[in-house]
Formats: sequence, structure tokens, C-alpha cells
Amino acid sequence: MVKAIYLTGFMGAGKTTIGEELAKQLQLPVIDTDQQIERNLNKSIREIFEQHGEQYFRNQETRILKELPTTDTIITTGGGIVINSENRDWMKNNGQVVLLNADLDTIYERVHKDPNRPIASKKNKAELIDLYQSRVEFYKDCTFIVETAHKNIDEIVNEISERLK
Repeated sequence: MVKAIYLTGFMGAGKTTIGEELAKQLQLPVIDTDQQIERNLNKSIREIFEQHGEQYFRNQETRILKELPTTDTIITTGGGIVINSENRDWMKNNGQVVLLNADLDTIYERVHKDPNRPIASKKNKAELIDLYQSRVEFYKDCTFIVETAHKNIDEIVNEISERLK
């Protein structure tokens, strides 16, 4: 039995994609917090933000995080989950927190036109950089950091696997 592996990072860093591939390699289930919230509320993230606001969403995020298994699973998180110190403490106390990091040019290219990202789709590059800067110290509160820009999926997954040993 292994403690949960939490993948964190800014939107567009590769959490969902890497989580799925890491799950295959380690033969563990993967759970995405955003997808879990959407299933529980039967609404898209965009609809939740529009109808209830960000604070409601953040409260759901914390609730879901604490309901998920803390062993033998990979959990991919939303980019803002680290804002709440309660969430950071929960993840550190119940698993290994892996920060997937990418440079801001890479992130911007990945997210700025994605309508499923309610925060990013309304921001220009400078605003996205400001949002990243407001979270960067929270992201660093992790077990280890893996750079995802300019690496392929296999390289990233192999690096995480090696560092988890």
C-alpha cells in the first residue's frame, strides 16, 4: 500500500494527461478532482463558476479532496486547489505532492483558448502571469517538482516514477 500521489500545478501544466499515463505505469486508479466535482454536482466547472461563484467551487474542492482515498491512488487536482492551506496540509499529510511545472509561455499556449477553463479563458497573458505569480509559492509547498515543458509524456512519467521510489 502506498500513500496517495497528488499531482498539482498551474492550469495547463499537464496534470490530467500525466495522471492518466502515470496511473497506467503504476497500475493505480486516477481520480481528477475537477471531474469528481462535475459528477457530484452534475454541472461543468464553467457552470459552477457562473452559477455559484469561485468560493463555492473552492469549498466543493476541499470537500471532495477529503472524501477521496488516501492510499493506492493518483489524484489530479485543479490548478487552484493549493490556494487553501487546508488543502495543502491535507495533501502533504496524506500522500506525496508532485508539482508539475511549465514555463508561462507553454502554459499560455495550452490554456488561453480553452473554453473549459473558466478562469483562463477570460484572461490575457499578463493577467494569467499575475494569477500564476499569486499561486507560485503555494505550488512550491510540495514533495518534489517536475518540469513538464519540452519533455514528452513518457519522460515526465518516468521521472515521477523514479522520484517516488
